[in-house]
Amino acid sequence: MVNIAKHMEISAKLFPRQIAILFEGQVITYEDLQASIARFAAGLKGLGVERGDRVAIYLPNIPAFAIAYYAAQAVGAIAVSVNTRCTRDEVRFVLGDSSAKAVVTTGELRAHIADDELPALTHVVVAEGDRGDDLSMNAIMTESPQQWSASDMDRHDPAVILYTSGTTGMPKGATLSQGNVISNVWSFVHNCGIQKSDRILLQLPLFHCFGQNALLNSAVLAGATLVLQRGFRPDTALQAIEDHEVTMLFAVPTMFSTLVDRATPGQFRSVRYFFSAAASLPMELERRWQEKFGRVITQGYGLTETSPFASYNHFQQYRFGSIGTPIENVEMRIVDPQSGRSAPPGEPGEIAIRGPNVMLGYWNRPVDTAKVVRNGWFHSGDIGTMDEDGYFYIVDRLKDMIDVGGMNVYPVEVENALYAHEAVAESAVYGVPDSLMGEQVCAAVVLKPDCNATTDELVRYCAARLADFKVPRVVEMLSELPKNPSGKILKRVLRERAASRKETENSNAFAQAYSGADSSERRQMLRHFLADQVARVLKVPVEQIDPCEPLTDLGLESLMAVDLATRIRGGLGIEFTALSLVGGSTLNQVVDALVSAKASTH
Repeated sequence: MVNIAKHMEISAKLFPRQIAILFEGQVITYEDLQASIARFAAGLKGLGVERGDRVAIYLPNIPAFAIAYYAAQAVGAIAVSVNTRCTRDEVRFVLGDSSAKAVVTTGELRAHIADDELPALTHVVVAEGDRGDDLSMNAIMTESPQQWSASDMDRHDPAVILYTSGTTGMPKGATLSQGNVISNVWSFVHNCGIQKSDRILLQLPLFHCFGQNALLNSAVLAGATLVLQRGFRPDTALQAIEDHEVTMLFAVPTMFSTLVDRATPGQFRSVRYFFSAAASLPMELERRWQEKFGRVITQGYGLTETSPFASYNHFQQYRFGSIGTPIENVEMRIVDPQSGRSAPPGEPGEIAIRGPNVMLGYWNRPVDTAKVVRNGWFHSGDIGTMDEDGYFYIVDRLKDMIDVGGMNVYPVEVENALYAHEAVAESAVYGVPDSLMGEQVCAAVVLKPDCNATTDELVRYCAARLADFKVPRVVEMLSELPKNPSGKILKRVLRERAASRKETENSNAFAQAYSGADSSERRQMLRHFLADQVARVLKVPVEQIDPCEPLTDLGLESLMAVDLATRIRGGLGIEFTALSLVGGSTLNQVVDALVSAKASTH
């Protein structure tokens, strides 16, 4: 029988005076941390939380996260991590989808919890800030007994639910078992060589699998010290590294990109180990880091669905640019995304993973689970290659691959070319639809401070290093790239911005053409415009839109009407309400109304 919380109990017994957490002047020993966990576990039990109930943890990086997490595990509940950047609707979705019985949060975040719309939620516990009429975490711990031992659990019992970012739809709750987490944490400690004497900077969000399993759980298993920070701020992180003599720095590529120019070798004199994961590490950044600081950045690879650790680039046999080889008891292979057959060495394909790290499945989503876990193999959606010696290399995300006239363009290759330019600090390459070529390559770039480069210069730079179809047709200069809390660049946001700009350009072109057309041509133009927008909203071919049939009969519902009205306002500059579209009007009747409205604006 197992329980993640037993790792905390063991470390508290073996190293009671060892510092577990350093946080904003607080020094918390393992003995003290375990006492708080035991009291809160008893408090949760007193609130009626039973084995298998979901306890949501909606907290920033504060010590209360560790207390709530291990207390939930101790009583046999399932810890549900909630992203602190979620909107009220997103929080409601996660709490409702998981049927959380209790949520631990802060007074500030409490406003995002719509408990009156969540029938399963019976307790809101506030760990920091104004609690209002809610329960106080400190009061619960004060009033509860200190003696509580972690429940015996089966290795297949669900332990945590970590919601994916939902970049392709609604978030899905990746459900990890006790065995998933425990086997993964043991492997992470072993491979990275985490020791009791280590001090680990933890600035990655604890609600993310990287921060939660790879750092919090691993540090607790090893009896190491966590230097906990609420988030990543370069200057604060560097100061903490020096002040607390941090020995291990775990980060994502965007964090290393920020630090490589800002930090001095002296500021890292205490750091013996650097580790990157959660996104591809640009090879140019890897080179620059090694040249400046004399240490490699070892890479790991994995996903939330794999707990997350799946492979590791061992520093004993480090290979530049590789994500390494599978960890203990885990298998990886490269497969053809269509046929599922294994690809030969050097040939790109989808990375598939099998082992004790693969999730139980997506919470209450058997169909979605079956799409990604087939015959025990988890299909990652990442494109990679494997060399003759079994070392794996990330090429790109399958969904991020760009199809230019039938030729595959992997954004990472273009990003590496941009990173090689001396003025480029960060780059993100993505595809946008193109009527002629299918897609075109676009790039968003952030320049280094006090450095200059023009978009034309960067295009020419890429053209000298890449095949012509890979060269970005559009380069956008930004002050910063959109990122999620773990630092991963959100290419979805960049694609949406590009689509919005394209619509604006099309609208301007439409307005110019409309003003130069005669009355009969104008009516035809509006009919084509409206038919196209209706087809997009209904997600059907435009040929299915009958201009004489009421829009409601075509399937236009109220929310769709709001979307359509917004498109009309944006595309034509005409104030048009959704009510005008759902009263039995046909497309031709709406065109008549638009003609009149257009005429009145001139």
